[in-house]
Amino acid sequence: MPPAQLVGIGRVVETLKTEFPDITISKIRFLETEGLVLPERAPSGYRKYSPADVDRLRYILRVQRDQYLPLKVIREHLEMMDAGQQPPAADAPPPPPAATHAPVDPPDPPSGPAPRSPRTVRLTRRELIRESGLPEATLIELERQQMVLPRRNSMYYGRDALMICVVARRLQDYGMDTRHMRAIRQSAEHEAGLIEQGAQPLRRGGNGNQVVAELANLIVHAHAALVQTILEH
Repeated sequence: MPPAQLVGIGRVVETLKTEFPDITISKIRFLETEGLVLPERAPSGYRKYSPADVDRLRYILRVQRDQYLPLKVIREHLEMMDAGQQPPAADAPPPPPAATHAPVDPPDPPSGPAPRSPRTVRLTRRELIRESGLPEATLIELERQQMVLPRRNSMYYGRDALMICVVARRLQDYGMDTRHMRAIRQSAEHEAGLIEQGAQPLRRGGNGNQVVAELANLIVHAHAALVQTILEH
């Protein structure tokens, strides 16, 4: 694709603003961390969005606004589109509610680590450095502290490792280093303990992974909202 067709996130917001007045950069970042849109990354680390990325965002925002579809269902639609299939029409009536209660995805939470995306990320160590833009010395320190690890029984790194590296690189722009990442890890370890504690009584039903995923989703969003509340008061 010619470089002229790739635009930054600010231009994407301007393009979508007419149809979606409430669109924000943080909203697009959130959709990106959820794996719903994966823009190209320039050598400098800046994301560049193609016309196809903008159309994908327009579809996501439209079905969220008009059909109130949760991200799980939107992911299924996007998977169908990626496979060359036709998803349900955007103007079709929303599906009936599920028998079990599921948390509603917040409309515009701050960007941050999120549940796993259906799109598989499989990176070598060198690819991880290139895609994240993280200096190798910093990656070595994160690996030493076991904050970045390859997938179990594999030499390849997944989406979580990429997300941690991207966050670590961006924190460096604010004068924060691996010492601050250790504090984040301690908070994550505490929250993981809460998830394990809450999921333990429900594992017997055979849906342990689903319970863990739902609890993780709730706690991640609660954490982000609480941090924002503390900063505002």
